[in-house]
Formats: sequence, structure tokens, C-alpha cells
Amino acid sequence: MATNDFPAEIKALRATLDSIEAVSDPTALQAKIAELSEQASAPNLWDDPDEGQRVSSALSAAQAELDRVEKLRARIDDVETLVELGHEMDDADSLTEAEEEVAKIRKDLAALEVRTLLNGEYDSREAVVTIRAGAGGVDAADFAEMLMRMYLRWAERHGYPTKVGDTSYAEEAGLKSATFEVNVPYAFGNLSVEAGTHRLVRISPFDNQGRRQTSFAAVEVIPLIAQTDHIDIPESELKIDVYRSSGPGGQSVNTTDSAVRMTHIPTGVVVAMQNEKSQIQNRAAAYRVLQSRLLLLRKAEEAAKKKEMAGDIKASWGDQMRSYVLQPYQMVKDLRTEHESGNPQAVFDGAIDDFIEAGIRWRRGGSQH
Repeated sequence: MATNDFPAEIKALRATLDSIEAVSDPTALQAKIAELSEQASAPNLWDDPDEGQRVSSALSAAQAELDRVEKLRARIDDVETLVELGHEMDDADSLTEAEEEVAKIRKDLAALEVRTLLNGEYDSREAVVTIRAGAGGVDAADFAEMLMRMYLRWAERHGYPTKVGDTSYAEEAGLKSATFEVNVPYAFGNLSVEAGTHRLVRISPFDNQGRRQTSFAAVEVIPLIAQTDHIDIPESELKIDVYRSSGPGGQSVNTTDSAVRMTHIPTGVVVAMQNEKSQIQNRAAAYRVLQSRLLLLRKAEEAAKKKEMAGDIKASWGDQMRSYVLQPYQMVKDLRTEHESGNPQAVFDGAIDDFIEAGIRWRRGGSQH
């Protein structure tokens, strides 16, 4: 940027931050933090561990949200000072440093701006992600495992805790299906735009004739149920099977029947858990994911009824939402947002923030028709 662009750049940064603050409302956030801090200091808070955890997590999330806005405001002030000093001292290095910082602030503001779009009923929840191999045989199972690694690497890049719940390995390679949690606020809001059918095109490493293969995998994302939702499932509606956990290739990883498969009879929804140490823990984990799926099912039914009444039958999500092409060229392209990357390896290594941001903006644009 030319040095005379700095005033306009800084003015634009302030305007963007002002619009973000209009949505995030720092004054309301401060009041919320004060209220939660008072609850957190109550001597008997942890008598109820679930309530203690809820208050502690909510306080941490609200404080982090306020800090993000305040730190960006301070960074804009600092870069403005740096520009003034650079001009006064005729210091080209300071102006170069300011130019780099303006670019970083612009990127951080864009990410924060996307966060303000996450205001759906369950967007602030943690997420449960399930990946299933689709058409394409062993290549599809391998693709499912590549996608799971991609999301786990994305979480790792951000320092988000994850917890793998159930993994069903395919016979030759890869995964039939896998379920894992991303335990951080707004994980559902971010990852919900990843739900749908993903397609991989490559020369199959499993084909001895080196032919090109197209394979598919499905990604499902649901919000993790909160203790306060209290979705009660009558025992008469549950069928529970226990069995032994197994690892890749059927190798036994547990000598007791600790794995749990829970079926909700009225809807046919099935949840399996095998990664906890005891049957009781697996049962509790399965029950929690089942509650989440039934909650989402109920919401989907309500949304479908509203659409039917409004006469809107247009589907928002296509059957295939993203293509990963490794042969004959290298490209990852989201078919809804048109966002693309020429570096599939980086994407598979977890560099998916740009795709997520584009998806959130696209979804918001679609919901405003």
C-alpha cells in the first residue's frame, strides 16, 4: 500500500470494528460477565458440578469474546501511532511494519465479523461430527479417514479440544464411519456449514491399474446437547446392545463388553460408543449424542412444517457441496460458495478456515431471501 493510503485503511478498520461492536454489544457483554462472575464466586456453585461447569464455560466464553473486540481496538490505535511515528521520523521500516499489521488486523476483523453471523439457536454449542464413507468402495473409506484427520487437524491448529466417540474401521483401509466431538463454544456454528456430501477425485492408490476414481463421504454435524435442554427419552423407546470394542482389523482392544449401541425405536436413530473405558461411560456418552440427534430431528421437522406452510420447497443444500480434485489437476472447490484452493494438501492438513468463513457468509446470504 502507498503510505498515503494509511488514513483511509485505518478509518475502514475502525468502521468495520464499529459494525461488529453494534452486533456483539460490549456493554451487554460486560454486564453478562459481571453477572456470571458473581455466580462463579458463590461458595456452593460446585455443589452441582454441571451448573458449575456451565457458569465457568459461559464466563470464559463471554470474557474471550469481549477481549477479542477490545484487543482489536487497541491494535488499531497502536498501528495508527506507529504510522504517525513512521512519518515523523521518516522511518520506512516502521511504515512497512504498520502495513503488515494493517493486513493482519483486516484478516482478524474478517474472522470476528463472521462470528457475529453465528446467531442461530444452537450456533454457540459444541459440535458432534459424524463422517460416513459413501459410494466408492475402499477409496470412499480412505476418503472418510482423510476428512476426519482434516477436521481434527483444524481443531488442533486452533487449540480446540476434541474427543473421538466411536470409530468403525473398514476391512481394507480407512473408516466406515467415525464420530467425534469438538468441545469449544461455537464449534457447531462454524462446522455446521461443513455438513453435506464431499467428493474426492484422484488416481486410486488401491487400483493396480492406476485408474482415476471418484468417491464420496457424508459429513453430519449436530449441536452437542446441553444439560439444561433435558430431552427425556423413555426407556421403553430405547434398545441397548453391548459388545466388545475393537480396533483396526478387528483387533480386540477390550476384553469386556463395554461398547454400547443405542437405538431409538420410534425414529430408528442409532448411536454407538466404544472409546470410553466402561460400559457406564459409553452408555452416558451414547445417550447424550442420541439426545442431540433427536433434538436436531425435532427442529428439522419443525422447519419442514414451516417451509411447507410457506410453500417454499427449494432445498438449501445440494447433494454434493465440495469437490477435492487431486487428478488431473489440483483443486478443492466449494460448489455453494465458489470458494476454492489450489492446494488440496494444505486443506487436508486442516487449512479450512477460509472455506468455513465463506460457508457462513453464504448461509447468511441465503437465509435473508
